[in-house]
Amino acid sequence: MPEQKLNSPHNSTIEQAIKGHYSVDAKAVLAEAWQQTKKSRLSINVGLLFVILLGTIVSFIASHFIGGVEAVINDPKASTILNVLVTVVIWPFLAGIEMMGVYHSLGKVTQPKMIFSYLHRGSWVALCALLTSLLISLGFQLLIIPGVFLAVVLSLTIPLVVDQNLSPSHAIKISIQALRFKFFQLLSLYMVLFLALIALLFPIALLAESSLGPVAIAIFLFGMTYLAPLYYNVKGILYRDIFGVNSKSNTPELTDAIKVDKSNEQSGVNDKDDTFSA
Repeated sequence: MPEQKLNSPHNSTIEQAIKGHYSVDAKAVLAEAWQQTKKSRLSINVGLLFVILLGTIVSFIASHFIGGVEAVINDPKASTILNVLVTVVIWPFLAGIEMMGVYHSLGKVTQPKMIFSYLHRGSWVALCALLTSLLISLGFQLLIIPGVFLAVVLSLTIPLVVDQNLSPSHAIKISIQALRFKFFQLLSLYMVLFLALIALLFPIALLAESSLGPVAIAIFLFGMTYLAPLYYNVKGILYRDIFGVNSKSNTPELTDAIKVDKSNEQSGVNDKDDTFSA
């Protein structure tokens, strides 16, 4: 039997996605993501704060064992080892943040502790993150254009691993096959987000050495509390519209939500207050 989709407005499937049978309306995606961000940015921000702190702690401890911070900065090999280690540690938690965006696209409420919900898929997530990072880095080293292309078409691999239970290699293959059809629409979306990041960084670059430097940093941090959740909400909407959301998710939260949705369909009641937690 085909897997059911939860609240997928376009009833998207992987089979349809790899044939290019989906649409991407950049303006509509940004508008919806912004509305979701205004309602649901706290959980993503708290989750990201945890990941940043974890990454910082791991970097500090690991750099001590490979010669110190200066050695990491000056030695490309040591820097690579540290980057791999940090990637392996933080990405199982970042997978939860990626899925927060997916759940927000379904109109569901999330909690920060959802970052722990996908640790059972942590090894696959870490491997997928390493492979995609390697491919994108190689693309940028060869030429900028291949790097940009790979960064765009590989942007939804992690949700495929945790939501569709795909292996990293299969997720990479499916993501490339599907997203290549709408590369320019997707690129335009990510470019808007990138330009917003540049706009937030501009005051820091302009005022860093002046007395207004702390003000510029404060503006940047405040702006990032909106931009970071907006980014993950955009990705969540794209994933929903392109691949659909697998009802056989590995978290009890989504299973409970499916039961509630089915119960509501039978009773004619629309429940919009489901809360997801780990």
